Amino acid sequence: MPKNSKVVKREIDDEVIESVKDLLSNEDSADDAFKKSELLVDDQENKDVDVEEGSDIEDERPAWNSKLQYILAQVGFSVGLGNVWRFPYLCQKNGGGAYLVPYLILLMIIGIPLFFLELSVGQRIRRGSIGVWNYISPTLGGIGFASCVVCFFVALYYNVIIGWSLFYFSQSFQHPLPWDQCPLVKNTSHTFVEPECEKSSATTYYWYREALNISNSLSESGGLNWKMTLCLLAAWVLVCLAMIKGIQSSGKIMYFSSLFPYVVLICFLVRGLLLNGSMDGIRHMFTPKLEIMLEPKVWREAATQVFFALGLGFGGVIAFSSYNKRDNNCHFDAVLVSFINFFTSVLATLVVFAVLGFKANIINEKCITQNSEKILKLLKIGNLSQDMIPHHINFSSITADDYNLVYDIIQKVKEEEFPALDLKSCLIEDELNKAVQGTGLAFIAFTEAMTHFPASPFWSVMFFLMLVNLGLGSMFGTIEGIITPIVDTFKVRKEILTVICCLVAFSIGLIFVQRSGNYFVTMFDDYSATLPLLIVVILENIAISQVYGIDKFMEDLKDMLGFSPNQYYYYMWKYISPVVLLFLLVGSIVQMGLSPPGYNAWIEEKATAEFLSYPPWGMIICISLMILAILPVPIVFIVRRCNLIDDSSGSLAAVSYKRGRIIKEPVNLEGDDASLIHGKIPSELPSPNFGKNIYRKQTGSPTLDTAPNGRYGIGYLMADMPDMPESDL
Repeated sequence: MPKNSKVVKREIDDEVIESVKDLLSNEDSADDAFKKSELLVDDQENKDVDVEEGSDIEDERPAWNSKLQYILAQVGFSVGLGNVWRFPYLCQKNGGGAYLVPYLILLMIIGIPLFFLELSVGQRIRRGSIGVWNYISPTLGGIGFASCVVCFFVALYYNVIIGWSLFYFSQSFQHPLPWDQCPLVKNTSHTFVEPECEKSSATTYYWYREALNISNSLSESGGLNWKMTLCLLAAWVLVCLAMIKGIQSSGKIMYFSSLFPYVVLICFLVRGLLLNGSMDGIRHMFTPKLEIMLEPKVWREAATQVFFALGLGFGGVIAFSSYNKRDNNCHFDAVLVSFINFFTSVLATLVVFAVLGFKANIINEKCITQNSEKILKLLKIGNLSQDMIPHHINFSSITADDYNLVYDIIQKVKEEEFPALDLKSCLIEDELNKAVQGTGLAFIAFTEAMTHFPASPFWSVMFFLMLVNLGLGSMFGTIEGIITPIVDTFKVRKEILTVICCLVAFSIGLIFVQRSGNYFVTMFDDYSATLPLLIVVILENIAISQVYGIDKFMEDLKDMLGFSPNQYYYYMWKYISPVVLLFLLVGSIVQMGLSPPGYNAWIEEKATAEFLSYPPWGMIICISLMILAILPVPIVFIVRRCNLIDDSSGSLAAVSYKRGRIIKEPVNLEGDDASLIHGKIPSELPSPNFGKNIYRKQTGSPTLDTAPNGRYGIGYLMADMPDMPESDL
């Protein structure tokens, strides 16, 4: 060997030794396990082997502090505002107690199986929705992106509802409550009641005029409502602060946000049962109308409620379960959370109809008093004969039964003249049959009932604080369904991404706090989530049962859980659930086609709500929302199916370190390096050729860097070394 070659060899040896020293110097000297570390290289050809399998050391992915914290997070996400103001309405509308039968059947057919499926894939693959569906089937990777888009659309308007609740919460610290009486208007000559309020009611007027200051139509923007703008800002600040550290920050808040609503509901139930007329409401609620069960619409609405009550397709379920240990019994979690959700809906229904029964009783008493006065006037002027009235009737303290007896007698005797008398029947059932849901229930009907409570400000504070917590629990899961997949996929810092996401969402959300903002909330609620989420969940089911393979998935579950799930799930996932979901999708499309697209606009002059059709530009927005939400699915499919983007960049995998092990992510290695993956024995390998593959600490890099798998480790790059002859090394 020439002399100059020996010099070069010595320099190279010194440099390699120095690189190794640099490598070791960055590790904790007390960590002896590092010296025994081994390099684990995943099999490039076997995509089913998880990179982290085979390691007995737990992944450094953030984890829940306890099982209770995780269960509360899932309960907080699934139990939302819909349990309080949607389920009672559907129960009343679709046969009372009989509605629980189709709901429970569909909970068993599509609810629990699909909830279990999402929990399983999240826990097994330990990634957000994008990573999970990329792993299951790269061509169906758009499912995860579609989930993120839907989550973003829903978060935009869902936080507006939290802002409304914050506004009412802030206005509840006064007595009497500001929506207790109609305001008086003064002019130069006299004082009179606000006409808009007199034509409607105090709570209705406060909601539409004082809170929303609503315009007459979608086309009339009316500018920003600054009160609601500030409330929306406060809502996004709360969400941002709670989510900025991921589950480390939001997980602790779950103890309050998930449990407090149950405290309030139980308090309201106890208080409601002590109110006059509450049992009438509960009796009306659970009186079964079995004939309604045979209508297909009842089953479609029950399936839709099951679907949305559990948060299927949003990605929040997958994101939360991805922070679990792999051996966690997610089957138990699926059943537990599903039935907690169901019983919460029943509890909320009891509360709502106990309070509405009390409200209906008060309205009925007013009706009886007013009509009794009319009867007395008719008796005085001689339009009615005193002989018609039974002797035991005392109009000064008349009961509901006595009034209805008098009413029936007058109706029979004065059959032809009866309509001109302008008497009303005053039945409590008529008032309870007025179906109310959504904001109409929370901000008008329930709010009006609370004005009659003793210590009404206290109950108002409790109620709207409960709504805020119910909304925040769902928002945490929704935002997690956006943040976790993006962080896992694109390796961005969670704190920065959370702040940017909240800022962008608040900026776009300003359209919901215009005077016409309530109409945009209705538009997004009707069109941004329903069909896209159904399509997403159908594709999830197909991806597992047909593409990945249901038998293979059942084996994965057995390996993960330590036992084989019941064959019931096998048949549900493979046959029953996809068919039911397809019927639900077709039914939803038909229902959407038959229902004229429009919204209920509040007309100030008439003080009533009127149905208006969307203008052409409004229809364009509705259609665009549905298309944008599902567009990632075909785009990703086409791109990956046709290889429009070359994924095999050939770049070397990053190395991330963890307690005595180095885990190397799989990449496309070429040449001799590929033989390490293909399992050639040493005798078959050529002599080592380091070439450019000498590990060296990155010049100027900090000690800690963010590894590409989202964990903090020591950051290293491959040092560019001149190619040397094999013999010299």
